[in-house]
Amino acid sequence: MVREDGKRNFALREEDGSEPSEFSGNMPRQAALKAARTLEPAPSEEEAERTTIRLREKGTEKVHEYEGWAWNDDAPEVDEADDEFWLNDLESITKANVSKQGIEYLDEE
Repeated sequence: MVREDGKRNFALREEDGSEPSEFSGNMPRQAALKAARTLEPAPSEEEAERTTIRLREKGTEKVHEYEGWAWNDDAPEVDEADDEFWLNDLESITKANVSKQGIEYLDEE
């Protein structure tokens, strides 16, 4: 269901049907990227293990399935005039990517 700010909520769906986490985003891919960043990061994108991420849109029986992976990368250099001073303390950051695999509709129980 769409919130007043236009964002939608998606529950991370495990193999056993449980939904331990929730992510929000304007589009399912945005929520999937947030979910992918919680994966164990690899040293590089090439070495990253691909994992299936299944997100059920709250209020619906629609499950969006993505292949997701995460990796560590060097933190960007920040100009001192920039507002993001906290980035100066970071040596690396976690990046993630996802690829849509399809949509599944759950059976009415």
